[in-house]
Amino acid sequence: MAASPSSSYSGESGNPSPPAPPAAAAAAAVGAAAWPRRRCRDVFWLVVFLLHLLVFGGALAVTGLNRFGQADRFNIDRFTNLTAAPRFAGSPEPAQAPPPPSLEAEEVTPKSELTESYWPYYGAAGAVGSVLAWAWLAAAAGRKDGGRVVMRAAVHSLTAYLAVVSVLCFWGKHFFWGVAFAVGGALHFLYVMSVLDRFPFTMLVLQKAVRMVWELPDVMRIAYAFVLVMLCWMALWSFGVSGILAFHIPNGGQWWALLIFSVSLFWTGAVLSNTVHVIVSGMVFLVLIHGGQAAASMPPKPLLKSLQYAVTTSFGSICYGSLFTAAIRTLRWEIRGIRSKIGNNECLLCCVDFLFHIVETLVRFFNKYAYVQIAINGQSFNRSARDAWELFQSTGIEALVAYDCSGAVLLMSTILGGLITGTCTGVWTYFKQSDKAIMVGSTSMLMGMILVGVTVVVVESAVTSIYICYAEDPRLIQRWDPEFFDQMSEALHQRLQYRSARARQILNSRLDQLPNTSSI
Repeated sequence: MAASPSSSYSGESGNPSPPAPPAAAAAAAVGAAAWPRRRCRDVFWLVVFLLHLLVFGGALAVTGLNRFGQADRFNIDRFTNLTAAPRFAGSPEPAQAPPPPSLEAEEVTPKSELTESYWPYYGAAGAVGSVLAWAWLAAAAGRKDGGRVVMRAAVHSLTAYLAVVSVLCFWGKHFFWGVAFAVGGALHFLYVMSVLDRFPFTMLVLQKAVRMVWELPDVMRIAYAFVLVMLCWMALWSFGVSGILAFHIPNGGQWWALLIFSVSLFWTGAVLSNTVHVIVSGMVFLVLIHGGQAAASMPPKPLLKSLQYAVTTSFGSICYGSLFTAAIRTLRWEIRGIRSKIGNNECLLCCVDFLFHIVETLVRFFNKYAYVQIAINGQSFNRSARDAWELFQSTGIEALVAYDCSGAVLLMSTILGGLITGTCTGVWTYFKQSDKAIMVGSTSMLMGMILVGVTVVVVESAVTSIYICYAEDPRLIQRWDPEFFDQMSEALHQRLQYRSARARQILNSRLDQLPNTSSI
């Protein structure tokens, strides 16, 4: 069971307060205590992440400067001309190399071989991604019903947009990418159809999370600030990647270099997004447990303290969890969607169940609810993930969490933002340099996804905090929104009944398959 949340967050209370629910009363009781001191957790991964920033930052600076204003400034080309076959004894002498070109020829450098030829494309990608991120958060949190409109638009638009991108790839004779986007669109359509019955409850939870964000304007400012931080890193990243594109590496070396640097960008973006996750989760939990921002038991400067903890003692845990949680969550959503639609095909059900149990085991150690526990208790990532999972299992809330698709819907918004960014940049690149359109478009799509994801995580943090608070003490949600509390309780009751009925059905079907031994 997770540690008591009131033992981690505390504030000052000068006057006695009226009777309150147990969680709020406990928070008020420790109101006179100072903020607890925390130890740094997962320091190894913090060091790895910082070293990664130094190494990749230096590599990006070198590759960008290598062809900025001058071709092969650092003479790196010599490392790509090692393809000549070795000469053995007795073999004829190789032909004499042609004389070096004249100085006049060296001064005339094609524009396509310079870093600044590609940097404007990535600058446009950063601008489009930033505008989309700002517009998404403004539209979702600007009105009380804005979240529902934005989420529905993302769900219904993504399949069509994937189909459009696939057609554009086929038109540009990029058949691999055309097939990839077509398959992605088909998988997304099948997933939406498999979880269509869950969308009413999902939209309800998202609407309440947006309301929570709407009541906390400070957390939106935090999201915008982290978008600016991400843009600063992307400026260096796009500068280095532009140098790689201008640096003609043979045998597909450019794709491998782009893949390595894209993984680095993804990890950095995930770390910044999850840092926002921890900050917002801490704020939401404080507001719910103390009964509002204006409560006397609220600790002083809660936002600054949450920010301080997130970027110091808990930053190593954030770096560690950011490596795995996104991939595992996406895989879990897909397997759950397929599993819910399998009929009586025992062989296929057995294979999917095997994958399902593997993923569920991984989820115990890597889940997004760990970030709420990190914000509350300051524990290591694995400890926080196990505590959150055991809390859900012991209270039965896991059945409701599994039924909710809010994370998948928010991911659709992130992917759609990335696709729009990648399409705008890729089409512009195609008319300028068609052979680089896919490279620039795919990396620009990643940039757009990360920028939009930094703002989308604000709503996701509110969702995860609501579930953690409901599991810790349902009366916290009841005090905040009684109608929403009744709706969650009713949905939980239905899900537990459904699971019990399904378990009985599976048990009876397996008993029917056993040989009849009554005659023995």
